[in-house]
Amino acid sequence: MNPRELTVIEHIEELRKRLFICAAFFVVALIGSFYVAEPIIKYIQHSGEAEKITLNAFNVGDPLTVYLEVTFVVALVITSPILLYQLWAFITPGLHETERKATLKYIPYSFLLFIGGLAFGYFILFPNVMNFMMKLSNDLEIEQTIGINEYFSFLFKLVVPFGVIFQLPVVMLFLARLGILNPQLMVKFRKYSYFVLFVLAVFLAPPDLISNLLIAIPLFILYEVSIVIARIGYKKYEAAESLRMQEEKEAAQTLQVEQVLAEQRRQIEEMSKHN
Repeated sequence: MNPRELTVIEHIEELRKRLFICAAFFVVALIGSFYVAEPIIKYIQHSGEAEKITLNAFNVGDPLTVYLEVTFVVALVITSPILLYQLWAFITPGLHETERKATLKYIPYSFLLFIGGLAFGYFILFPNVMNFMMKLSNDLEIEQTIGINEYFSFLFKLVVPFGVIFQLPVVMLFLARLGILNPQLMVKFRKYSYFVLFVLAVFLAPPDLISNLLIAIPLFILYEVSIVIARIGYKKYEAAESLRMQEEKEAAQTLQVEQVLAEQRRQIEEMSKHN
């Protein structure tokens, strides 16, 4: 643990510094994202479900809105490792040395899971949702005229949350590694968690059983993987706590011996003075 306890003002100052660093990196990423937004927009327009439809601009500012939305999302993805590192750096004074080193390793895995969640949302979830919507329109004999702004907004609302959801294993590992979360609780409340995940899948996926299962099953697997990973993290936490307690016990014994020796030396010195 950090030997010096920070005051509230120092915590606020530290947080301000971390936020400033994140903002600076985000601005730099935002500038860089302006150059890659156009090819990304063109790729999305000419791949997947967008190939089957014509995207229209209903307002003069729609192309600019889409351009800025894509720029913002790309900048957010690029900056996410920096955000995670600054979050780690902010809470690290409250961690032991072993905990600091262990949790720092989670950042690359968290970023990879974030990218994996985005890929899952774009390549699996989004096409199924679009297919359902287009089929429903055909069944109801509705001619859809889709705006490009609405298309990209709908895309981001489905895809980006899955990048966050896929952080679950790392979050569980982090909490278990700090001893905050016991994996046994995750096992105990598994059926309730499955219910919540299935409800989430129902909200995200089209209202048919196949699509719901297509989304729910990966979420169930993600939860089970989180339990396994959390168990590993919790075992490391218990081992670290056991080692720390042993070190504290040895330090206390050493201090006690030193105090006894100091008392003996003091007595010997007093006896020497009397003699």
